[in-house]
Amino acid sequence: MISKILEKARKGITLSKRDALTLLEVDQASPLFYELIATANELTRKTYHNQGYVFAQIGLNAEPCSKNCKFCSLGSTHYAVDCEWKKSEEAIQQEIQQFVESGVHDIFLMITADYDLEAFLDIVSQARQLIPEHIRLVVNMGDFDRDIGRRLKKIGVTGVYHIHRLREGIDTDILPEVRIATLDAIKEVGLELYYCVEPIGPEHTYDEIADEMIRARDYGVSVMAVMRRVPIAGTPLYDKGQITSLELTKIAAVARLVSEPTRAMNAHEVTPMSLIAGVNQLYGEYGANPRDIHTHTEEGRGYSINQIKVLLTDAEYQIS
Repeated sequence: MISKILEKARKGITLSKRDALTLLEVDQASPLFYELIATANELTRKTYHNQGYVFAQIGLNAEPCSKNCKFCSLGSTHYAVDCEWKKSEEAIQQEIQQFVESGVHDIFLMITADYDLEAFLDIVSQARQLIPEHIRLVVNMGDFDRDIGRRLKKIGVTGVYHIHRLREGIDTDILPEVRIATLDAIKEVGLELYYCVEPIGPEHTYDEIADEMIRARDYGVSVMAVMRRVPIAGTPLYDKGQITSLELTKIAAVARLVSEPTRAMNAHEVTPMSLIAGVNQLYGEYGANPRDIHTHTEEGRGYSINQIKVLLTDAEYQIS
């Protein structure tokens, strides 16, 4: 059964939810696990011509967020980071210039949901003036409608990181239909979609995980990812724990085969073993990070651009 499903994937035949569940249920200690990750690895290296991608993200503010995601260190009811701040425009521009000089492929600007929209749009517009056309500019922000989507595109944004999270509306104070409306807006205005199955914890079922893989595919995902939840002391989901790196690697391989991203596959946080399971893209992170108690994650959990490059080249990906 597993071999037949993997052969379908090699032939470019779209996998069903039942196929996805069958792959997710593979025992990591079995030979079938290695067949699974080998298939994902093979397809990524062939489809993307062995290209590795380096993305950089700046968290622009460390402030309490009213959406109160139970897994996030920045939730207003359980704010767990060490201080509050908002980056100056000068500091943002300096970091962007450093990213450009370091040769990243995509630059992400991330804000909490309560960040002033007009101020953010102005920052994004200025950022685009500093970023050469060959580098994509991506936003990671709260929900928005089609009019805002068109404004983002007009000022030079090329893509949006946006998702319907696992247990949206239960573990977050955001209605699922609001998240989906934003996904619809992204698709309608023609922005590139960056999607992720997240934040995966031990309590999430394979059924839930498979649904998000298929949702991403249905929206024509360009860059796909899977992310495990990082337990942050003081957050409501802390006691539920964390899945293993091996489990995340398996989920990444399945997501690569099921979601069929057109450009790249990521596993987050950085999990080196996933680089033999179809993952060809990693993030360098700077500034605020919802998975860290340090407000400058480059001093905490975040990886640097140079560290990312070393990992990708060590996995024999080309970075150009």
